[in-house]
Amino acid sequence: MQNDNHFDYLIIGNGLAGLQLALELSKDPFFATYRIGLIDPSEKSENDKTWSFWEQGQGKFDAIVEKVWHTAKFESPKISLTLPLKAYHYKTIRAIDFYTWAKRELSSKANFKFILDTVQEIKDSADLEIIGEHQNYSAKHVFDSRVPKEFYSEQSHYTLIHQHFKGWIIETKSACFQPEVFTMMDYRFQYKDSTSFIYVLPFSETKALVEYTFFTPFLVENDVYETALKTYLKSEYNLSNFEILETEVGNIPMTDFAFWNYHTKNITKIGTGGGWVKGSTGYSFKHTEKNVSKVITNIKAGKNPSHHLFKKKFKFYDKIFLKVLHDENEKGVWIFESFYSKNTIRTMFRFLDEETTFSEDLAIMKSLFSMAFIKAFFKVLFKP
Repeated sequence: MQNDNHFDYLIIGNGLAGLQLALELSKDPFFATYRIGLIDPSEKSENDKTWSFWEQGQGKFDAIVEKVWHTAKFESPKISLTLPLKAYHYKTIRAIDFYTWAKRELSSKANFKFILDTVQEIKDSADLEIIGEHQNYSAKHVFDSRVPKEFYSEQSHYTLIHQHFKGWIIETKSACFQPEVFTMMDYRFQYKDSTSFIYVLPFSETKALVEYTFFTPFLVENDVYETALKTYLKSEYNLSNFEILETEVGNIPMTDFAFWNYHTKNITKIGTGGGWVKGSTGYSFKHTEKNVSKVITNIKAGKNPSHHLFKKKFKFYDKIFLKVLHDENEKGVWIFESFYSKNTIRTMFRFLDEETTFSEDLAIMKSLFSMAFIKAFFKVLFKP
């Protein structure tokens, strides 16, 4: 008789990484006979975030893409850039649309099971025992998206920048926005000497996501975000009356913490808990898609799922960038001015996607050459 709480694979966390992994497993005939569980304390029935990313041509998730843009803007006190994306498309997906679509796809598979529970402990042995708040489970392998507890207890041992933000999806009575162009970064509304900017995704002439984002070692009070958003809307669009349809808040860790040290033979860390968020930018959507593909390729080749997931040179670049932002946070504006004004879209996106050659890396480094980066380079190089 089959044990209903035993699985070949148990995925902890039905967020971006857990659901993308489950979707790819469900599409591959290799895993058709595997019993796969997904456990999360939430039904994932609310729109808790928005994912935006660039890619060339069609993608796996086009059916649920909310909006596509082909032109970006960059603003700072010194420069104003309009950036045609050429072969790239900038896309955005609402989390609720992704959750709903993924759950519908997976619920049609007889070998997948959703579990509403909170994992309290994993006993790592030959046959894993997973202790839940309501029930216990067993599995041959666990994919765990929870952040290791050491991330919180050992913060003095690594560099941490908070990507924290608050945004409003607003609607206006009259046409205000240019829906063909999104604002990647607008640094004209900085908070003191910090790396902080406005981000705008216009969905139509009367509806947009307007977000105030920080890349800083510190956090701020709620009124800092709201004051900046109101000031921006009044200054740029002469808007003082608008309807707030949704509010989005978050704090994404940008860090060089070694999440990958917490894999075991039977447990693979994924998502934020596995270091799948790019340390220097907080980008996760396309990096998750790539890592899921590598995990599945590794399994089918008889390798550990976490085998060679990361490229060491990009982790080193991330460490340098994070060190600059941590030690000289006011330099963030100059960094991004140089990055966007001195490089092509193709080179920038390939670099952020960790696809560049060493010669392309050198071009990026040349554009950012400064004493701040030299100091950060040696601090990272000789860090104990």
